[in-house]
Amino acid sequence: MISVGLLLIRLFIGVAFIGHGAQKLFGWFGGYGPKGTGGWMESVGIKPGVAMAVLAGILELGGGLLFAAGLFTPVGAVMLILAMAGAMKVHLSNGFWATANGYEYPLTLLVVAAGVALAGPGSISLDHLLF
Repeated sequence: MISVGLLLIRLFIGVAFIGHGAQKLFGWFGGYGPKGTGGWMESVGIKPGVAMAVLAGILELGGGLLFAAGLFTPVGAVMLILAMAGAMKVHLSNGFWATANGYEYPLTLLVVAAGVALAGPGSISLDHLLF
């Protein structure tokens, strides 16, 4: 049952990150693509905006794919952790709570990725099948 629980966590979190990455990279799912996301990033002091939007999109989409599949799970988790560390930087000055636009949610996602990386992806994963 632990592996089923890990699978549910990996799939939900991984697919959500895939969507966020696709928003940044391709403008899918209501996203703004690299130019729009990059403009927003520049407005909050993250420069160069377009390059950082592409980097964030690659971390989220690539990390989400690996995480969901349970393939090279620690690598995928580190990619998600890096993306969320960047998101936390944006929200840090607002305090902890998400209701005040704080860093609560990005920290939660970071901790979930770290927890799965430490626990392992479970037996229902490509890591288990291949390695």
